[in-house]
Amino acid sequence: MMKTAFVTGATAGIGLATVRRLVADGWRCVATGRRQERLDALVAELGADKVQALCFDVRDTAAMDAALASLPEAFRDIDLLVNNAGLAQGLSAAQNANLDDWQTMIDTNVTAMVVLTRKLLPGLIERKGAIIAIGSVAGSYIYPGGNVYAGSKAFVNHFTLALRADLHGTGVRVTSIEPGMVETEFTLVRTGSQDASDKLYAGVNPMTGEDIADTIGWIAALPPHLNINRIELMPVNQDFAGFRVARD
Repeated sequence: MMKTAFVTGATAGIGLATVRRLVADGWRCVATGRRQERLDALVAELGADKVQALCFDVRDTAAMDAALASLPEAFRDIDLLVNNAGLAQGLSAAQNANLDDWQTMIDTNVTAMVVLTRKLLPGLIERKGAIIAIGSVAGSYIYPGGNVYAGSKAFVNHFTLALRADLHGTGVRVTSIEPGMVETEFTLVRTGSQDASDKLYAGVNPMTGEDIADTIGWIAALPPHLNINRIELMPVNQDFAGFRVARD
């Protein structure tokens, strides 16, 4: 029987690559995002029998409810939730940061994720499904200017592990994937500058959306008695030993 995945943030980067990978592996996918034209292109690419597009802003709970209610019968039974939607805005130190940027990150990375997860949990438990969340190494290793983004990803990492504890005995598998540098539209969105994005990834040989999607596909295909609790990935050219010393 064909299973159904629900993938947030599916219009670019990891989310887009994940939908493509899961469909190639035989899944149906509900693909969500804010850019209708990209979702339409994804449906045209992979087929309306394989992909159901839901265009809404995850921060808008009423729009989320309407989108979920609109799902056709074939896509209603969710076996896998991929909590991927998220963003970073700004790189200013906390004392100079824009509060609107902070609120947007909290609303998107934290609030929207927990609301959607709670709404889908009953069905996931009934079907003994799986939840995979895209956290970040920023939730473990702090860097200047990370402030609320790092805090929000620490929340994603630990909320996902807490789900694992709460869902003990239900048969639901839960995994926190915590990537390092992945070349997507992430830095472009964060800085508004393609040049800044190009400079960040230049010469690094970073991971790609497809690398993370392959990891998601592998975890999703594991036998139901196996659970990957958390997995941290970085490109070889990046590491976590970034301690700095300020000298007088």
